[in-house]
Amino acid sequence: MVDIAFALPALPKSGALVLLVSEGEMPSGLWQQADQATGGAIARSLEAAEFKGQKGKTCTILAPGAGLSRVIVVGLGKPAEFTPLVFEEAGGATAALLFREAAATVGTHAFSPDQAAQVALGATLRSYRFDRYRTKEKPEDKPKLGKLTLLVNEPARAKAAWEPLAGVANGVFLTRDLVSEPANVLNPAEMANRCKKLTELGVKVEILGPAEMTKLGFGALLGVAQGSVNEARMVVMQWRGGAGRGRKRDKPVAFIGKGVTFDTGGISIKPAGGMEDMKWDMGGAGTVIGLMAALAGRKAKVDAVGLVGLVENMPSGSAQRPGDVVKSYSGQTIEVINTDAEGRLVLADVLWYCQEKFDPKFMIDLATLTGAIIVALGHEYAGMFGNDDGLAEKLATVGKATGEKVWRMPLSDNYDKLIRSDIADMKNIGGRPAGSISAAQFIQRFVNNKPWVHLDIAGMAWSTKDSPCVPKGATAYGVRLLDRLVAQYYETAGDAD
Repeated sequence: MVDIAFALPALPKSGALVLLVSEGEMPSGLWQQADQATGGAIARSLEAAEFKGQKGKTCTILAPGAGLSRVIVVGLGKPAEFTPLVFEEAGGATAALLFREAAATVGTHAFSPDQAAQVALGATLRSYRFDRYRTKEKPEDKPKLGKLTLLVNEPARAKAAWEPLAGVANGVFLTRDLVSEPANVLNPAEMANRCKKLTELGVKVEILGPAEMTKLGFGALLGVAQGSVNEARMVVMQWRGGAGRGRKRDKPVAFIGKGVTFDTGGISIKPAGGMEDMKWDMGGAGTVIGLMAALAGRKAKVDAVGLVGLVENMPSGSAQRPGDVVKSYSGQTIEVINTDAEGRLVLADVLWYCQEKFDPKFMIDLATLTGAIIVALGHEYAGMFGNDDGLAEKLATVGKATGEKVWRMPLSDNYDKLIRSDIADMKNIGGRPAGSISAAQFIQRFVNNKPWVHLDIAGMAWSTKDSPCVPKGATAYGVRLLDRLVAQYYETAGDAD
């Protein structure tokens, strides 16, 4: 992670200087000092580039003088439209342009401490790189940025604002690491072992293996796992930060993740092309693990529980067959029509266990569940399904604020009819029409009158291109979304809903 520091405004004598400029802003303060020190090079360059501070626009001046290697000017847009996300994305753009700089200074004449911390968050998130398995990379291809100093009039307050955000960034990085790992390294047992490290942050971690889950009656989850030599796990993570506020301990908020560490489709095997992508079919579980690290890392004043069902879906002589009937932990029976509709089987048992064991305030599950949601929404929004309008509206609001957007999809009895079975309580797939909706209808059958939202993140867990705060690859979609949801709505003593 990039080393973040905060200091009083002063023109640096070396390295790169980044100036954040609002639309229509006139040169003053550090910007004016830098221009004078470089003999007007900045003003001439901005005029030649027709740069006016528009949001997302940048201008780079190489070797401008005054000992600086480069000056990068980043547009913030109109001040009336400033949000935390604007400053986070400016920080991300800054980090992307500082690839070859070992150290850099970022300043603007009007930084508030919170805005400086938000820039630091964006720069940190954008600087992530998964390079664990690169052994022959040329030195010139490696990123060099090691330290970023943000200039602000109240550096102590900026540092205090940054500390909880650093905890969130660590959670994001954990999720990205997990989702980036190859499946020959990250099998269910190894993923569960990595959850144990959260105990260092104060998270209570419990791991259930096949014997415990068999005894409980997790027939749906274990049916998915039975074709693999890598045995299933369920991990329960508890963060208890809500006590000691002079009131009775509240019900926890609950997050559940699908963790298929590799998905061949089982006997209903997937086409070979692109199957390597199925290493990130555990993206929902990865998000839940990273979220629990974020909540603990910033000492969130909330009681939260995260549960992940970890399996590998493989074809073998012992694999589940199309036409099999399994009995879930809830007691409901499921006819397995397609073994590639496995994630909902995992969630079925874990969701029912969660509500029975913890009686949570609400449950939110995340899963890379269906290709149908990508057909519907592409890679811009996660599909959101739920039985509680208030919770759904809160998620939509927070999604806009964080840039991790959600789009609510319908649920109704008419769609529920698609999963009727002739021989069991339900079947696990409803056909091609409304594929993501019938999957959500299936999951809803394992929610027993609890406020619940299902996020289908199949189009969001991995990106094939860079975005302002997310480099190409694992996105950790959902960590910031759910962390902000908790902070904004459920982390105060007076919240009752």
